[in-house]
Amino acid sequence: MKLLDIGVLSKQSGVAPSTLRYYEQIGLIQSVSRHGLRRQYDGHVTTRLALISLGKMAGFSLKDIKAIFAGDGTPQLPRAELVLRADALDEQIRGLTRLRDALRHVADCPAESHMDCPKFKRLMNFASRTAVKRPAS
Repeated sequence: MKLLDIGVLSKQSGVAPSTLRYYEQIGLIQSVSRHGLRRQYDGHVTTRLALISLGKMAGFSLKDIKAIFAGDGTPQLPRAELVLRADALDEQIRGLTRLRDALRHVADCPAESHMDCPKFKRLMNFASRTAVKRPAS
């Protein structure tokens, strides 16, 4: 079994050493030994880090991601939840596409004032409806 030093793992995975230590602290990954003060990881942890990264990209919390891994470390992907996340991404993509198209139109709009442009008014209406749906930050 080939062991990876924390620095090597960080370079291979693109995950900062501090993040690797944090993931270990919360139980997402674990080192198998130490070489001096440096943590050593099994080579299979790179796959686990890729799954963690994918989960984060999909909007899962680290707590959710931790729950995805069975006791033996095997990922048990929640298929129904993945479908819901994919549907939400589709909706977000549709909204962003409408926004992009409207912004391009407004940039090239022949109207003397943007306030006279019907498409700009629809863009503002869309922005107000979207702002209402988002929680205050």
